[in-house]
Amino acid sequence: MVPPCPQLFWFNVPEIDFDPCLIQMFFIHVFNFIESGILFTMVFDHYVTVFNPLRQTTVLMNSTIDEMDFGYLSVTTCNYTSTHFTAFLLTGVPGLEDFQFWISIPFSFMYFLAMIGNGLVMAVVAWDRNLHEPMYIFLAMLAINDVLLCTVIVPKMLLIFWQGPSLSTFPACLTQMFFVHALFLSESAVLLAMAFDRYVAICAPLHYATLLTGSLISKVALTLVARSVAVVTPGVLLILRLHFCQSNVIHHTYCENMGIAKLACNSITLNSIYGLTAALLTTGLDFVFISMSYWVILRTIFQLPSWEARTKAFGTCGAHICVILIFYTLAFFSFFTHRFGNHVPRHALILLANLYLLVPPTMNPIIYGVKTKVIRMRVLGFCNQPK
Repeated sequence: MVPPCPQLFWFNVPEIDFDPCLIQMFFIHVFNFIESGILFTMVFDHYVTVFNPLRQTTVLMNSTIDEMDFGYLSVTTCNYTSTHFTAFLLTGVPGLEDFQFWISIPFSFMYFLAMIGNGLVMAVVAWDRNLHEPMYIFLAMLAINDVLLCTVIVPKMLLIFWQGPSLSTFPACLTQMFFVHALFLSESAVLLAMAFDRYVAICAPLHYATLLTGSLISKVALTLVARSVAVVTPGVLLILRLHFCQSNVIHHTYCENMGIAKLACNSITLNSIYGLTAALLTTGLDFVFISMSYWVILRTIFQLPSWEARTKAFGTCGAHICVILIFYTLAFFSFFTHRFGNHVPRHALILLANLYLLVPPTMNPIIYGVKTKVIRMRVLGFCNQPK
């Protein structure tokens, strides 16, 4: 324990690799148990010496002492014999290893567009006080979520495409898995909030200012974060209960729930059931409520008396409909293909799993820039302002 201390105190080097950390932990606890066992043995020795001095030589024989030493060692080590992988190997797109550099080009371009586009949306909404309204605040929340989602998966993916298979430690893999699924759920929740915003604006415009207050928007933001954490955390805990004793190779570009679970030696039925149930009760219900909202919205629009009013009302929600269709079409197609598409090539599944997380963040700012005149004009003004 002491030799690493000077490295920390003198040279301020706090890092330690996973394997040496496990070894150090093992020996600290082992020697702690052994010392406790020796102290107990010494107490027993003095007890026999004081209360049964005539039997000391017959009780405390060499064979007895050897058996006690072996017992302490076996007790301290029995809990450290299970097989456990310290890292997973992410291989990228199976079957297309020779083409991964070329695959990285469109993915890099999409990542660049997503970062620039969503960054502009966030900057414009923050810069222009006239856009501090519920609709644009939700749009900024969507942009923030898109930037985070891209950043969680794309840098690691590009590293694999450029340098080949990459090791990811067990904690790092679980962390990436957590944020991938949590950010996906939060994006679905933001789309639901945006659908509710359009529903109130078109179907109950007189109550818009009283319903969608700053306080409500803050509560919505906290709720969608809390929901994501509450839903994804049990999935991580279910992964932690699994034992990995065979392959540590994940044929994917990022760590995701079932990709890790399928490497386990014990049953993953509970993981499968929870994943399917959680997806249907969150993303599935979000899609149902969004569909119901836009069904009512479209009915209300078509009942408006003038064509000009219909066009204006439809223009305010047309961008939302495009974004929702892209997000849920890709998500559900990928979700059901992974579970029921046994005849779909593996490389197609992996590419689709990347596209459904990367295409929406790339397209969202483009769609809002084209469909929403206010955003388009503000972005042009923001880019052309004098420095």
